[in-house]
Amino acid sequence: MPLTAITPRRLYRQIADQLRQLIDDGEYPVGGRLPSERELAEALGVSRPSVREALIALEVEGRIRIVVGSGIYVTERPPQPVGAETAAEGPFELLKAREIVEGAIAAEAATLARPEDIAALDDVLARMAGSEGPNSALIGLDREFHIVIAGMLGNAVLTEMVGHLFDQRINPYFAQLAGYFESPETWRQAVAEHRAVRDAIAARDGAAARAAMRTHLGNSQERFSRSFGETIPQPAGALPHAGSPAPNPRTTRTRRKHA
Repeated sequence: MPLTAITPRRLYRQIADQLRQLIDDGEYPVGGRLPSERELAEALGVSRPSVREALIALEVEGRIRIVVGSGIYVTERPPQPVGAETAAEGPFELLKAREIVEGAIAAEAATLARPEDIAALDDVLARMAGSEGPNSALIGLDREFHIVIAGMLGNAVLTEMVGHLFDQRINPYFAQLAGYFESPETWRQAVAEHRAVRDAIAARDGAAARAAMRTHLGNSQERFSRSFGETIPQPAGALPHAGSPAPNPRTTRTRRKHA
């Protein structure tokens, strides 16, 4: 029998697998509430962002429903569930990769930027300022801003890399997470951070450009790391059973919205 490559399992997938199995085993019945994000992190010995990624993966599958300010509820298993494998990488891993790669690119761009490059950034920023996010048009402008900076280096491989990394957010998994944390205010913050990157590049200050880009993408990670805002206390102990009924979705405000 031929050998096949062994693919390392992402941590959030392992967490999702364990929670999915507990749901399938009846530990958490349909309509019941899971432990809070904080309690799951403590019980599993992992970070809250890793738990958050796993919960979003399960919500995309249709196995749970997250109700901000209330809790995490088990839902009826869909007839054709979408597996957690739909997202290859978690958003925090992707954003960290972008922080490292694009920070270096911004520093180099500051030494190479021409007046027309700065004008192109100003054009994108003007259009971003005129769009009230979150929406697909603003995400497209966000991508364009980062691509313009990469293009200043005149290296097609780097430009393609930046585009590829950005495009990883265009999937149901990332969109579900963004839906909880993106808002007009977080997009305004992101646009201000973009302006700081532009100003550092225009000033030909490579160190400042690197720092501004890394701050922007680090802040993006922080925005996605905020709590779901659960307010109902959960029982103490490792992975406690939770059987409280789910609130009526028609009477409970369920979310929204970040970058």
